Amino acid sequence: MLPVSYLFVPGNRPERFDKALAAGAGAIILDLEDAVAPADKDAARSAIAAWVAGAAVARERLVVRVNDALSPWYADDLALVRDAGITQVMLPKAEFAGQVAATLAAIGGNGVVLPLVETARGIGNVEQIALSDGVQRIAFGTLDYAVDLNLSGDERGLIYPYSRIAIASRSAELAAPIAGVTPSIDDLARTEADFAFARSFGFAAKMCIHPKQVEVVERLAMPTESEVLWARKVLAAAGNSAGAVQVDGKMVDRPVLLKAESILARSQASHRN
Repeated sequence: MLPVSYLFVPGNRPERFDKALAAGAGAIILDLEDAVAPADKDAARSAIAAWVAGAAVARERLVVRVNDALSPWYADDLALVRDAGITQVMLPKAEFAGQVAATLAAIGGNGVVLPLVETARGIGNVEQIALSDGVQRIAFGTLDYAVDLNLSGDERGLIYPYSRIAIASRSAELAAPIAGVTPSIDDLARTEADFAFARSFGFAAKMCIHPKQVEVVERLAMPTESEVLWARKVLAAAGNSAGAVQVDGKMVDRPVLLKAESILARSQASHRN
């Protein structure tokens, strides 16, 4: 099961790496991009390499956000990922399928790419990006997208890109996409509202910038007790009937059964974790 929460940690703060792992996130994103000043890029790569080599950490919980494909640090970042045996790369400012192909070629065929779509051009090409080899799921950089389009801050401005990313992901048979960060660290209600909004479009995970946001995201991704009870009732009713049935006055057909099965599957997976 893929992560629900992705927790950023600056690549030049190795004293935080173990703490980030212990925060309960499904994955941590070792950030070489926005969190690291240009003068500190080399030191951040060295810190990540040393930690990965010495830490008892499952590689599948690690993602490296490299610098974008047009930056002077891109090639060195990918060399670090390949040499450290990390298999997941988050590619910021993903705008073309060719950028994904170049990233995958640099890290090796066993790697996966998480394109971070955060510009108008990226949204315009998101279908081609989603169909690129090596893409596991797409992440949406809401903050940079809002800057790129000079959005007012009204969340309605995100309806189109949310919808398009979700549809492109489903059409390409990718895992459900990852929602962007909530910058208000102390306003957990805002984190909850942001993730609920993203989930309404079919997003199933969220990037976090502070450990206390992780619990909110993990909790919201779990089915509620009432949802689980409803799903069990639906499947029990369907299993005892050879034809159409009603549950709570509503017709149970194939889409309803699939929804019930999905709810129980998520519930069982969350308990295993």
